[in-house]
Amino acid sequence: MNILVRDILEEQVRADILILPFFEDYSTDSYSGLDLIVNGIISKVINNRDFSGRHGQNMLLPVNNINASRILLTGLGRRQGLSQEQIRQAGAKAFSAVKEIGVVSDVAVSTTIFDHLPDNVHFTQKPAFYFLEGGLLGIYRFDKYKTTQDNGKLKKDMSSITILDDDKMLPIAWLQALISATYLARDLVNTPSNDMTPTAMANISKSLAGKRVTVTILERRDIEKEKMGAYLSVTKGSNEPPKFIIIEYKGGKGRPLVLIGKSVTFDSGGLDIKPSDGMEKMKYDMAGGAAVLSVLKAISEMKLPVNVIGILPAVENLVGGSASRPGDVVGTITGKTVEIISTDAEGRLTLADAIGFAIKYKKPGAIIDIATLTGACSMAFGNEAIAMMGTDKGLMARLRAASEEAYERAWPMPLFEEYKDYLKSDIADVKNMGGKKGALASSACFLREFAGDTPWVHLDIAGAAWNDKERPYSPKGASGVGVRLLLNFLKES
Repeated sequence: MNILVRDILEEQVRADILILPFFEDYSTDSYSGLDLIVNGIISKVINNRDFSGRHGQNMLLPVNNINASRILLTGLGRRQGLSQEQIRQAGAKAFSAVKEIGVVSDVAVSTTIFDHLPDNVHFTQKPAFYFLEGGLLGIYRFDKYKTTQDNGKLKKDMSSITILDDDKMLPIAWLQALISATYLARDLVNTPSNDMTPTAMANISKSLAGKRVTVTILERRDIEKEKMGAYLSVTKGSNEPPKFIIIEYKGGKGRPLVLIGKSVTFDSGGLDIKPSDGMEKMKYDMAGGAAVLSVLKAISEMKLPVNVIGILPAVENLVGGSASRPGDVVGTITGKTVEIISTDAEGRLTLADAIGFAIKYKKPGAIIDIATLTGACSMAFGNEAIAMMGTDKGLMARLRAASEEAYERAWPMPLFEEYKDYLKSDIADVKNMGGKKGALASSACFLREFAGDTPWVHLDIAGAAWNDKERPYSPKGASGVGVRLLLNFLKES
């Protein structure tokens, strides 16, 4: 999509629709000149109280005498206390209204109203950035497998957006990178598991290879040589071969940051099989890997001055005659042994070996893993937050700041030493599950056993990675959570 920033008047821009944002609690004559040209239609609907500027409210007006065919009035809500998230959601409502019209390709957005923000309101980016971010995130749809248009409507994708602003430094390239990466992550997660296999993830990863990016795929024989028995135990019930994917981006100096994404392309639970109700959603169990892959693609395109390695231990967890059994003991790349208490606690087995591999061969400055790890996370936070645990307070503080900027909120949870007792095994060094009590923390405690002294943070996205219903700028299905968080974090690194 082509996004332009132009310092011109609203009546001059050529567009199918011109979006005019309004505040609910602020009377302004910002659009008075335009209103005169369009015969007072804007002031008329406001004076008649047909439109108030309430947050999320939209009103479409046909107009004459200007280059735009129609005007969309959109409400930002109250000026006092306005947040980035409110602006994103208003943008999403406006762009969704435009999308619903169907035959719209050229859209223009006025930013005049944002000049009237209170002096005590400060954002990292200009308000127009958040309006566009929410708008573009909100119009995403996954229709790859649909053969007919919904309701038979004629559809026409937006091809260009013009931002009416005098700031030529508005970071449009960065905005497009955020949107493109989030779209990619959503696409990967929404793709059904018969197409999104470990091999498919490996092939997509290979496409990233270039001047600054190296992609290496470890096959089963390589994995066996490294004695990554915990990781291999997950794949035993599947005919799909495991793919241990390593994506290395070299854009800076110093020791690399390693991002590890859980990449279980389908999780049946293994012999501890999940209930059939909702199992079709278990294609989303590679959402962490999708986020990492998408982040690596974005930073390579933006040429960020950082060194980042992405590791995706891709695998399927299925039921079969050779599947791992509860009570089995497996080895790991670190030499630690693990008693498998539950085959449905498989993600941590893949991550344990990935963490061990990263420390052994990549000597990272820090490790961040991101995973749809526990149902306990969903029970604790619903769809509203990411559970964050780790061993480095400074790293966690920076991640939390980045999460607030993206509104992909990461909430710190404790890792008390007592949780180690939950994981004591009678016959191995550690067991992979400590029971239902404290399950959120004990799962992270298991991973800490393999991180050792390396600064490490775990992000559990189990609740936030999938939407069971439409959200303000995230449709039903994959949310792409973690992508904007990690990109904002890396941008400030």
